[in-house]
Amino acid sequence: MAEQSRFPEADPIQTVPNTSTPSYANRHPVSRAFDNFASAVTRWAGSPLAFGLAVISVVAWLISGPVFHYSEDWQLVINTGTTIVTFLMVFLIQQSANKDSVAVHLKLNELLASNRSANNQLIGIEDASEQELRKLAAAYLKLASERTQQADAYDPDFGAAADIARRLANAKARAGA
Repeated sequence: MAEQSRFPEADPIQTVPNTSTPSYANRHPVSRAFDNFASAVTRWAGSPLAFGLAVISVVAWLISGPVFHYSEDWQLVINTGTTIVTFLMVFLIQQSANKDSVAVHLKLNELLASNRSANNQLIGIEDASEQELRKLAAAYLKLASERTQQADAYDPDFGAAADIARRLANAKARAGA
């Protein structure tokens, strides 16, 4: 039986790379298997049991040192083992981080969309370039500075993001003209 989308009326998300969306894992069996495997390994790797096994492995390696006369091969075992585990864990943890990041952005987008004074233009801001984000941050700092100078002029129904978005749009229009 095919899984049905929980949000059948929703358009596909165009602002998030396909490979990092949770729905991407439903498209191909290998991707779905990797997503499930990455989630399970990431949960397990952060458990006390995994930490305990890692400590036991290191202690066993240390105890075996005199047996192997602390040889280069003895050192190579721990170096190779830790390198391989670290290399593979990077990819598994990154998969889980990508999925978590998408979920957090969707939750923030929902909050922005549900707040009437918020600027919906900030939805999808994570796709902006670093330069655009720096401009936005500078605009927020400038706005905060102006708001402290004119504290009684602040209208809570007028969203700060809307003011900044208007300023950025005006600046782009002047630069394009």
